[in-house]
Amino acid sequence: MTLLNGLSAIYLQKQQINANNQFMKNIKIPAVILMVMLYGVTSTVFGQKVNVPQQFNYAEQQTNYMLDELKTADTSGGLVSPRTFENGKFRLVNVKDWTNGFFAGILWFYYDYTKDTKWLQQAQIYTAKLTGEQYDKGTHDLGFMIYCSFGNGYRITGDTNYRKVIIQAAKSLSTRFNAKAGVIRSWDHNKDKWTYPVIIDNMMNLELLFKATRLTGDSSYYKIAVSHANHTMINHYRPDYSSYHVVDYNPETGAVIQKNTAQGYSDESAWARGQAWGLYGYTMCYRETHDKRYLLLAQNIAKFIFNNPTLPKDLIPYWDYNDPAIPNAPHDVSAAAITASALYELALYSPGSDYREKANTILANLDKSYKAPLNSNGDFILLHSTGHKPAKSEIDVPIIYADYYYLEALLRSKMTIKDYTGR
Repeated sequence: MTLLNGLSAIYLQKQQINANNQFMKNIKIPAVILMVMLYGVTSTVFGQKVNVPQQFNYAEQQTNYMLDELKTADTSGGLVSPRTFENGKFRLVNVKDWTNGFFAGILWFYYDYTKDTKWLQQAQIYTAKLTGEQYDKGTHDLGFMIYCSFGNGYRITGDTNYRKVIIQAAKSLSTRFNAKAGVIRSWDHNKDKWTYPVIIDNMMNLELLFKATRLTGDSSYYKIAVSHANHTMINHYRPDYSSYHVVDYNPETGAVIQKNTAQGYSDESAWARGQAWGLYGYTMCYRETHDKRYLLLAQNIAKFIFNNPTLPKDLIPYWDYNDPAIPNAPHDVSAAAITASALYELALYSPGSDYREKANTILANLDKSYKAPLNSNGDFILLHSTGHKPAKSEIDVPIIYADYYYLEALLRSKMTIKDYTGR
């Protein structure tokens, strides 16, 4: 741990010195567009008010329409949860899809906010569909799948059956940890391309492990989460505090083989949702550990995002900060929603910052310009997310995780530090 602390300190100091020069070297955008975007960012007016009751009321109406649609939807083949509305089709996914826990989580958010038992009943139904996934050792996404569903359910109801599922899911996730590399393996596919891939998204799954330690007293889960966060901090982050999407390790030696992307514009670009995952993940890790290195990194990720010359003035990013097609490139509303949710928590640990004001601005702009009309677009809440542009998949469409983090951000806008204790 002493060596790791030393390496991290040197790394972070080097990052601080080189950040601005490195970022401008990586950006490839015509000067005229660059000037326009710089003006747009600096002229943004922060501090817009967020009308939580109004936005929740709209969201509830939209989800009621979705529940009606689900009553007649084709669920053959084990389809259990809505994911997107693409090419005019309402798309459901099965229990193995990494997004399957978000809809149940949304239903828990409604119950948490309204206390209406209608939402409790629906949340219980869609959570129960995922019960078997607690034993799935073939995915790193159990945090998304189980903690967004069962985790919220346990937090709100204290149901001991949910507690058991959370603990078993943490056990299953822990089997993917490699002590030599110090990280949890992400994908098992594309073995011809990667040996032991770890994606920045995986930071989001660590909350499940931290929770398991609190529930059981077994520190092994905590230690795995900390090891993964430490190695990701060193190996995923560039001098400008942007993140690679994929880092490939040698599982025998722990050495880094390569750093590249799967969903971003290029290996050296800054994929927008990846930056949001990192911001959220390290803010959460600071909450769980009080390790100030995590807080510093989260704050510097926020600097990268909000000082970025390609960020539009409404703070809703394009899908990749380095796409040369900007401003003629698709946005990623999901990245904005994740960022807003993270900022509300980060603001509590960063007195004197403008993180809360920026989060308010994001939510206000999502409400103003990115909402789907009622009873349209598959009855998702937000429009204009981008899932996987290189694969030509889910481009400029509504996606369930954008809605999840949007609603979470609305709830977090009213939370205090005490509300995060024990989450």
